[in-house]
Amino acid sequence: MARADESTRIILFLLLAATATASSPLPLLNSSLPDPAAVVADFHSKLATSRRRMQESGGGGAAAGGCMTGNPIDDCWRCGGTDWRQDRQRLADCGIGFGRNAMGGKGGPLYVVTNPTDDDPVNPAPGTLRYGAIQEGPLWIVFSGDMTIRLNEELLVNSFKTIDGRGANVHIAGGACITLQYVSNIIIHNLHVHDCVPAGNANVRASPTHSGYRTRSDGDGISLYSARDVWVDHCALSRCADGLVDAIMGSTAITVSNCYFSHHNEVMLLGHSDEYEPDSGMQVTIAFNHFGIQLVQRMPRCRRGYFHIVNNDYTAWEMYAIGGSANPTINSQGNRYIAPADPNAKEVTKRVDTEEGRWSGWNWRTEGDMMVNGAFFVPSGEGLEDIYDKASSTDPKSSALVDQLTAGAGVLGGPRDNGEAAAYAGVNYAGVGTAGGRGGGGAGGGLGYGYLGMVYGSGGNWSCRADLILQLTSLLLALVGLICLHPL
Repeated sequence: MARADESTRIILFLLLAATATASSPLPLLNSSLPDPAAVVADFHSKLATSRRRMQESGGGGAAAGGCMTGNPIDDCWRCGGTDWRQDRQRLADCGIGFGRNAMGGKGGPLYVVTNPTDDDPVNPAPGTLRYGAIQEGPLWIVFSGDMTIRLNEELLVNSFKTIDGRGANVHIAGGACITLQYVSNIIIHNLHVHDCVPAGNANVRASPTHSGYRTRSDGDGISLYSARDVWVDHCALSRCADGLVDAIMGSTAITVSNCYFSHHNEVMLLGHSDEYEPDSGMQVTIAFNHFGIQLVQRMPRCRRGYFHIVNNDYTAWEMYAIGGSANPTINSQGNRYIAPADPNAKEVTKRVDTEEGRWSGWNWRTEGDMMVNGAFFVPSGEGLEDIYDKASSTDPKSSALVDQLTAGAGVLGGPRDNGEAAAYAGVNYAGVGTAGGRGGGGAGGGLGYGYLGMVYGSGGNWSCRADLILQLTSLLLALVGLICLHPL
């Protein structure tokens, strides 16, 4: 009898647990921070504050010497009441998004690069970029003047470093480029990074006390490998052997902002492989960037993690703009997507090597995006309302602001790109594109169509299906309990 009472209690416990699961909000998928929506909300709050201050100042922008532009990052370090040249480290307080805690070399001394050579990657000379990058402790690296640095081997940047190219025209080009491996708190600002090639099969110094053998690198512009708290801002990247920015092997807490990308095939890879589960914790913000001419795909290509893609300008692409596999959460807000002329390449999104039956529940959200020249975004997971609420957090800022927010994308104080394209003045497509609403159903009605007139991955009422799944889960748990306690 006691065994029967015990069995009853266990079954009731399982049923109560299943019921609680059904009635509580669905958990947010693939996140290392418990509430990435708070980061998204903070992003929009800072943007709204910057916009309000710009309006109160009478417009700002060029008339105010580049101050009060409405771009919260630039307004933060340019409008602090001091000359940024005398207060460079203020930049570290201006990060937004998932990489907002990247402190770089804040609190450390200033190190001035005076020597553009890279003759000895194992014993770098003082005054070279490599010598500063490998030091222990916080260091704020600046440049004595314009220079082009051709690295013979990967530049292994140590933790707590800022590479600050403001005030000079600095190119990392024609050789190996930048690697952030097992490090944290890195800021890379205002650099031209282009024509990067593979290197390796050589010894390279990573710190004052350690050098080691490096195998062949891929030829990325900026490579993150198990790195966290990284912020890449106001860089121009193009023509590298592999990716322009690649983040893999559990890298997270990353922001890529105000950059100019052009002339490249596989632009940005975020996630090592579909099978690499630690990348489920990857969280990345892609904001205020201009994806320019002659780009093909991967802007970005995501795996597993949570990706906030907000207020970017996509001039065109040849295959697709945003791709993914292994169930990433993609939150696209306030972007402008300008499709290419090719009628077969109008879709913004691509589920890579995945059948629709497997990706229909993935959380891919479009809100406030502007679709131009026939561009369309295929959202998914529209029935998972609780997760959607988490993904959106707050109303996104209008894509009509994209021109203004990306006006300074790329390197400041000179050609914004890498000298390969004319300066992009921006085009106001307001009224030509289609402003987005909620990505899932609603007034758009049936036949699998919703706001923006965009085609969903599949039609139908996902809310009903979600409830049915939860009910079936409850019954299944109860049956498992009975079978375990009273085997047939």
